[in-house]
Amino acid sequence: MKQIQMFLLLAVLISTVAVSGQQAASRSNSPADIVYAQPGQLVDAGGFRLNLYCMGNGSPTVVFDSGWGDWAPAWSKVQPEIAKWTRACSYDRGGAGFSDPGPMPRTSVHIAEELHTALHNARIGGPYILVGSAFGGDNVRTFADLYMDEVAGLVLDDADSTDVEPKEMQEEEHRGLAGIPKDMRECRDLIAEHKPLPVTSRPGRPPQNCAQQFFFRGLPEAEWSQELNAKVLEIAQTKVAMYDSYASEMEQTAADETYLQEHRRSFGSRPIRVLTSGNHAVGHLETKPPDTPKHLKYEQEITVAQARWLTLSSNSKQIFAHHSSEYIQFDEPETVIKAIREVYDQAKRP
Repeated sequence: MKQIQMFLLLAVLISTVAVSGQQAASRSNSPADIVYAQPGQLVDAGGFRLNLYCMGNGSPTVVFDSGWGDWAPAWSKVQPEIAKWTRACSYDRGGAGFSDPGPMPRTSVHIAEELHTALHNARIGGPYILVGSAFGGDNVRTFADLYMDEVAGLVLDDADSTDVEPKEMQEEEHRGLAGIPKDMRECRDLIAEHKPLPVTSRPGRPPQNCAQQFFFRGLPEAEWSQELNAKVLEIAQTKVAMYDSYASEMEQTAADETYLQEHRRSFGSRPIRVLTSGNHAVGHLETKPPDTPKHLKYEQEITVAQARWLTLSSNSKQIFAHHSSEYIQFDEPETVIKAIREVYDQAKRP
């Protein structure tokens, strides 16, 4: 009888070890970016929940805000590296990714207030190093205006500079973006009605439907695993509220820019690093427009406009990416990581 009991016990132990081994192997075989394929921490942001991904420990905390049409996976190549030496938090703005829809309209002021509320409700206090890509740059600068006492530094990752551009250039950009909310809502309606999405082709890119075209720099993203691509595309093809949120964000950009013009304030000696790609509005280098005089003038104007942010702080620097699209965090992640580390080190000084 004892021999039978010992045999059964041994069988259970072997089975347990085998299952544990399979689970460990499954975890080890998971891609590094799989964390962004599922919700992180859903935190109250004032009557609705924002999805936060926080990793690492230390202070100041680095907080990332992504570009228009993007959410937390935009930082999949940078955030884990920052988390090796301090706490790093990315998030999905209201309505995007795994976050709940937020109140309308989707202004940068609302976005900044919601992020601030969520961080505090998650017990992630300042000081913060704010990192903003493209449209996210409007949001983090607005956050700094509202909560400067909690800001340790700023990194602008090829951020949108419309509010500091010449007036004629601002008006041209606004005209160029005016039709996007309408296009988004047409795609949204098809998704809501479970109808097929039209497929179109763009130069140098494979045919894509509207859900693939609106988000990030087009889906699938070569820098992501198949698993993450599949989840991002699933969200893009099913989450109706995300289209409403992004359409509203686009409609509010002119008002956001006016707010920033009217609330331009000094960062004192807080470190600011301005990253410039020289390829603003270019998602993939292989599809970069020809270097016509018009395009070269546009990129030069963007470079000059982004340099105007250097006057916000006595400790500022413009850093140029050498071979990158506007997604420096994908094409030259080490440039973004180095800039954040520089701001972090200087912010830590007494």
